[in-house]
Amino acid sequence: MTAGVRPGLPPGRTPAARRIRVLVVDDSVVVRRLVVDALRDDPQIEVVGTAADGRAALAKIAELRPDAVTMDVEMPGMNGIEAVRELRRTQQWLPVVMFSTLTERGATATLDALSAGASDYVTKPSNVASILDSRRSVRDQLVPKLRALTAARGLGGALPPAPPAPVAGRLPAPAPGGSSPAAVAVRPSPRRRSRTGFAVLAIGCSTGGPDALAAVLPALPADLPVPVVVVQHMPPVFTRLLADRLDGQCKVGIAEAAHGEPLEPGRVLIAPGGHHLVVRRRGTTVVAELTEDPPENFCRPAVDVLFRSVSVVYGERVLAAVLTGMGRDGERGATAVRAAGGQVYAQDEATSVVWGMPGAVAAAGQADRILPLPQIGPHLSAALSGTPPLLAVGP
Repeated sequence: MTAGVRPGLPPGRTPAARRIRVLVVDDSVVVRRLVVDALRDDPQIEVVGTAADGRAALAKIAELRPDAVTMDVEMPGMNGIEAVRELRRTQQWLPVVMFSTLTERGATATLDALSAGASDYVTKPSNVASILDSRRSVRDQLVPKLRALTAARGLGGALPPAPPAPVAGRLPAPAPGGSSPAAVAVRPSPRRRSRTGFAVLAIGCSTGGPDALAAVLPALPADLPVPVVVVQHMPPVFTRLLADRLDGQCKVGIAEAAHGEPLEPGRVLIAPGGHHLVVRRRGTTVVAELTEDPPENFCRPAVDVLFRSVSVVYGERVLAAVLTGMGRDGERGATAVRAAGGQVYAQDEATSVVWGMPGAVAAAGQADRILPLPQIGPHLSAALSGTPPLLAVGP
């Protein structure tokens, strides 16, 4: 996906609320039936067609004009990655959710699909699951993602118009009568102000996060004076491969966090799937610890858990960023960061794949700055080094 482009509402389109029309693409008849049955359980979703490969999917998209597509990764002929890449040549706005396996090969292919422009992904049920369990797993994963990815288009419940583009340091003015996160808060809530430089950068993201991290982290310099800790909502295997991929794109070193590993300046640690990442002080050293404590916000790892821990260890010297993502994870953690005197940046709505997480932070009055994705990396780098940002701020 091109950085800064959100699959959502095309310019000038404000359709009335209606059912979400979905095209299901998979080469397996059994999987197609499973997905169709799972989606038909939801009254807000209408399955308008199916396809068995990428080429047929492109033809069906042109014919049926669905609101969203579910796409298998591995198919004969044109696979899902190739189909997404071809689709994005003409349609940047259509949400595409990939189906992936919980394997290294499946994770690698999914990351390739996200880089090609897919909006999000879900994992296929295990072969040992019953039909009912598999159907429930698909429904519970897929339906919330389809709703979130199509919400900006007014499907399944109309939303108020998006506010004007924000200026850094100031939240957008509320839209008349609006109730979206952007229409609630006008300015950040009061907090203690840090009088010292930052000592750590903490980042949280979910839907659209891999692309967002690929835009933000390369802006950090090799001599970054602080450590970086990241929570990206992903399952095991996926987070390790994401870290490896980002490591090859950035000046700073990036790795999946290991239990007991010291935090070091210029090094980025990503929480492994299935484990919360917290930081603890051991004498003069701060280390990463991994826990299997219960999920928070239905997530493990959770952004709130990480943000609370950095606020305890580093106090007013925390700089945090909440990037694109579905749900509200990060809102309470951002509140803890700012209560301790730290600062929180949030990605703006226009460049977010889903403005759930950063929008919740903004609505709670816990965003010191709201920035478009291309400006977040330079602003973080500047704040951490104590120099002016490289990019002009504003519309």
